[in-house]
Amino acid sequence: MKYIFQFLRILLFCFLGELLHSLLPLPIPSSIYGLALLLAALKIRLVKLEQIKEASGFLIAVFPLLFVPGAAGIMELGPLLAEIWLPVLLSIVLVTALVMAAAGKSAQVVIRWKETRHG
Repeated sequence: MKYIFQFLRILLFCFLGELLHSLLPLPIPSSIYGLALLLAALKIRLVKLEQIKEASGFLIAVFPLLFVPGAAGIMELGPLLAEIWLPVLLSIVLVTALVMAAAGKSAQVVIRWKETRHG
């Protein structure tokens, strides 16, 4: 029963994200609104981590399964991708490098900030 209530709490923030997405004229996905609201609720202690910990851990564990339909869909596009493989490969490599660089730089900034803050 505990898992059901934890999952319902998470679903509430998903619903609130959907609501914000329909009300605000911004090009932001509803899932991002929901995550931001959940983060804010956790930060201000409106929701405690213990109230969603097990359900969120389960969702993170099954998250890779959500990529299977997308991968199967890409496999159907084989003939089309064969014609444009070089631009696709270059785009993937470039975007991956940019994401890795941005994540690394962000991590460095956070580490430096924590070191100066906690001395």
